[in-house]
Amino acid sequence: MATRAALFDIDGTLVDTNHLHVTTWWEAFHQAGHTVRMSAIHRAVGLGSGDLIAHLLGDERDRDQDAEIIAAHTTLYGTYLDRLPAFDGAGDLLRSLADRGWRIVLATSAGEDELAALRRAIDADDVIADDVMSGTAGGQGVAGGKRGPDPVHRALDLAGVPAERAVFVGDTVWDMEAASRAGVRAVALLSGGIPRAALESTGAREVYEDATDLLAQLDTSLFADLED
Repeated sequence: MATRAALFDIDGTLVDTNHLHVTTWWEAFHQAGHTVRMSAIHRAVGLGSGDLIAHLLGDERDRDQDAEIIAAHTTLYGTYLDRLPAFDGAGDLLRSLADRGWRIVLATSAGEDELAALRRAIDADDVIADDVMSGTAGGQGVAGGKRGPDPVHRALDLAGVPAERAVFVGDTVWDMEAASRAGVRAVALLSGGIPRAALESTGAREVYEDATDLLAQLDTSLFADLED
């Protein structure tokens, strides 16, 4: 059994996809007759699809449109699945942590096809122990998306470690909130485009520019604090 676990968000953290999501969500909303500012969509990226729509359109929306909007986003975003770009250093970061004795678990709100494409982009399946999908149907899905701590709890269960022996790395305020609520140390990357202050105010214990920056500073990071 692992003694410590590194839990990773994927979009905006390991793979450069946040702005693809912004554009395709904007178009999906437009097709359904809604005008939503791209800046608002950007701040909502990281939530599961249902939570994202509720956050942006509110409780008074026509909920019958939700499935239509989600399907449109899935179709639009699906045109990019064969060419998603991993961030420099993403795979190297995961391999370095695995070499240091960390169990690697991915936590994402992506669907099954999208997750498969993201894992192909990262190209580190040799060290990824498992993955947990939040806010998706089927598979190992956890209801509620990353707004709450359930996906992080599920990732901890998969890793077989208590919260105090894990570090969660993400790029959104939703990642930081979910990790903090689950009692897991949260590390933020700026590669997703969310401001440092917003990440720190929602629970980030450390903030790095991107995967390469974190990799270069592992020896002085929260990860080093948990290494025996």
